[in-house]
Parts: sequence; structure tokens; C-alpha cells
Amino acid sequence: MSDERRPFGIWTAAALVVGSMIGAGIFVLPGQLAPFGWTGLAAWIAAGLGAMAIAMVIADLTRAMPQEPGLIAICGEVLGPMPGVLLGWSYWVSLWCATAVVATTAASYLSTLWTPLGTTPLRLAMGGVVIVSLLTLLNLRGARAAGRFQIVTTLLKLIPLAAVVAILASLLFEGGGEFTEHAHQPFAAASLTPALTLAFFAILSFETASMVTERVQDPARNVVRATLIGLATTTLLYIVVCMGIVLALPAEELAASPAPLSLFVERFWGSGAGVFIALLTAVSGIGYVNSAVLLQGELPLTAVRGGMMPAWAAPTNRHDVAVRPMVLGSVLSAVLMVGGATGVGAHLLDFMLRLTTAAAIWIYIGVALSALMLRRSRAWAAISILFSLWVLYGAGIEAGGLGIVLILLGLPLYYATRRFSSAAVSG
Repeated sequence: MSDERRPFGIWTAAALVVGSMIGAGIFVLPGQLAPFGWTGLAAWIAAGLGAMAIAMVIADLTRAMPQEPGLIAICGEVLGPMPGVLLGWSYWVSLWCATAVVATTAASYLSTLWTPLGTTPLRLAMGGVVIVSLLTLLNLRGARAAGRFQIVTTLLKLIPLAAVVAILASLLFEGGGEFTEHAHQPFAAASLTPALTLAFFAILSFETASMVTERVQDPARNVVRATLIGLATTTLLYIVVCMGIVLALPAEELAASPAPLSLFVERFWGSGAGVFIALLTAVSGIGYVNSAVLLQGELPLTAVRGGMMPAWAAPTNRHDVAVRPMVLGSVLSAVLMVGGATGVGAHLLDFMLRLTTAAAIWIYIGVALSALMLRRSRAWAAISILFSLWVLYGAGIEAGGLGIVLILLGLPLYYATRRFSSAAVSG
């Protein structure tokens, strides 16, 4: 495959992993984990170790089947076309649902610079629609353009996290009194499961590079390295940033703040720095949307090239971009944003958000089952399944059930694609 079809080197692939992981989640998670106190630290460690077990399985599968265009194609090859299509379907839906939330969050942070943007929910939603639309246009120009943009946004989104690390280091240098000034909840085993669910959701998307294997140069080597480097680096950064903020500020104040990182920076560096951090948080969300829009087209395309779906499901333009599923995903994101803002689709938005939290877990279970079928990394695969089920349990029975419903909704798609494919062959 030519360099034009494989534009991602190791650092671009790693930037895609880091950029996908660092969305809007880490910028609100300190407030969500603040009530858990020291249990939050245990949850981060458990989430990181569980994700690393899954990453080891992904790495081994990629080395074993580097010729496959992506992780969904590997699952389809090993488990069969139907499981492959269903896993790809659930993951694709989770992408555009999450995109709707993150784009709206990015618009809300931008409203700190232009107040009229945040005066009504509909204006915020329209701001999110503009963000998704512009990034869709960028991605339609090809993976190379999207990859370059991802590197830039990844570097920018690291600035607010670096600012927090700098403040934490200065507090430690001055004696660290702020970390013992406020009372925090001690470790509680009963709270570990819900805290783990929150922490792991911020780690989701570490498998991004393996979803676009055919875009990565020397995938057997670079996909593995990008996944492990991106996951380890980001998780360590999450632990330092999140727990540092949680320990340095009152738990009640953090839990009530919609922008805990901005609150933290403003507390120690002033209001101007807080506004600047809010701007970069918006950039972080935009970077996530860019990677999600890319995957909206890449996932169906890898399914086509993996032989699980007919070519008409993901036709490409001259830049080798699957226009139809990419644009459709962006349109559905826009419908969710506008519908939720106007009240027409508020219930639907809530429904899809709960589906999103549970749907993404199934790809990890599918990967682990594929490894077990191939008798590769069996210990890591078993750990991955148990860990994924633990996270799914923490999401609640309702979310888990909705995740299964989401997978079943892909059955009509599977039968439709197979029927039309068979008709094409017989014709």
C-alpha cells in the first residue's frame, strides 16, 4: 500500500490515540471523582491496569494479523461476519453519540470567550453543529489532513494539563500543605466499582490506532507502539492531574463545578489563566471530535475491506474517504444536539448517552474473545473479559441492557448487507 494510503507514522498514530483519549472527560472528571476521595486513586490504578491488559491483547492480535485493515475486521475474520458487523455497528453508534456531547461541551467552553454563544441551549447546540460540520469537511479531504490537525490539537490540549502539573509541582515545592488542608473520603471498597466506571470511561478510545490499521505505516510495529505509549502516557497524566486537583481543593466545591480544571488554574494563577484554560479545553474537545469523525468513516470502510460488508456501504472519494457513513454519523450527531437543545429529542439524547457508555465496552470483549479463539494471549484475554464485565456492571443494569439492545439493532444492517451482497454476486 502506498504512503498516500498509509500516511500515519508512529507519532501521528500515537497522537491519534492520545487525542482520542483526552476528550472533554478529563476536564470534568476531577469534579465527578471528588466525592470518592482516595477511592478515586484506586479506581484510576485499576482502570489503567485493566486497559493495559486489553491493550496487550490488541497488540498481539495486530502483530498476528497486520494485513487486516482494522480491529473490527480482525474480529470479523476470527468470530465471523455477523459478530464483526454487530461490534462495528455498536462502536460506530457510540462514536457519533459521544461526538454530540463533546462538541456541545466544546461550544460551552468557547462561550466563555463569546458570551452570546451560551445564552440559550439551542445556540450552544448550533455551535456544536458548526464544530462537527467543519471537522467533517476537514476529514473529507483525507486521513493525512485529519492526522496533521490531530497532532496540532493534541499538542494544544496538553497545555492545560501541563499547567495543572506545573501548579501541583509548585505546591509540592512549597511544602504541599494544600494537599492536607481539606478532608477527603478514605478508601471504601464498596465505592470502587462506580468510581472505576467513571475512570475507565475517560480512558476509552485507547484502541483508536488499531481501528485504522490500514492507515498506519508498518502496523505490526507502529500500531502496537502507539497504543501502548499513548495509553501509558495518558493514564499516568490522568492520575497526576485528577488526583492532584481532588486533593488540593474542597470536594464539595469541585463536585459543584462544571469546569474543575479552569477552577483549579484560576484559584492559583488568576481569572485570566482560567479563561485561557477554558479555551484550550474547547480545543481538546475539538480534537476528540476530529478523531471521532475520522473513525465514523474508517470503521465501515475497514468492514468493507475486511469482507464483512459490500462496497456500496462505504464508497470512497478521491481522497480514499468513506463519505457516506462519515457524513451520516455527523448528521446524526447534529440531530442529537439540536433535538436535545429544543426539548424534542431530550429523551432520545439521554437514551443514546446511556447506550454510549455501555456500547463501547463490547469491542473489548470481542477482541478478547478473538484472542481466545486464536489461542493467543489467553491470560490477558481472560483478564480483559473479566475487567470489561466489571466495568459494565458498574455502569448499571439499565446501561448494560441498553448496550445489548444496541448490538441487536445492528442485525437488520447485517442481513441487509448480506442480502444485497448475495444479490450482486448472483446477478
